[in-house]
Amino acid sequence: MTDQDLREYRSHARSTGTFGRVLCSAREHHFVIDGPVWNGCPGEELTPGEAFMAAIAACGVELVEVLAAAEELPVGRVEVSIHGVVDRNDPIREDVTVFNRVWLGYEIEGVSPKDAEYLVDGVKRRCPLYGCLAASVPDLDVEVRVT
Repeated sequence: MTDQDLREYRSHARSTGTFGRVLCSAREHHFVIDGPVWNGCPGEELTPGEAFMAAIAACGVELVEVLAAAEELPVGRVEVSIHGVVDRNDPIREDVTVFNRVWLGYEIEGVSPKDAEYLVDGVKRRCPLYGCLAASVPDLDVEVRVT
């Protein structure tokens, strides 16, 4: 294994003195995440679930662009939407909470439907966040549209 093969990610979170509000850091970047209102938290900032979903969508957009550039595909605008549901009345597992359903929608401009599918397949193979979803979510639906 070379250093090129190793990917490391570090973040830190700490309480702020406001119930349910968390100060997060990654490298020199700082941001606030609030617990959701249904837990009695402020819910004014992104919640952990929303941040996780946004990170999956961001990974999808970034990797479509990276993979398209590597293949010299003329990709234009890329959008990824994501929606996840946790049904506490119908848990998938007893030991940990996972999403019951997740829908991912890709819109990719400037490439053929075949190339768009190829790029999204590349994201699936390369994005560790998507891998976490694919390994745990029983109802994972990925749609790809070209515009």
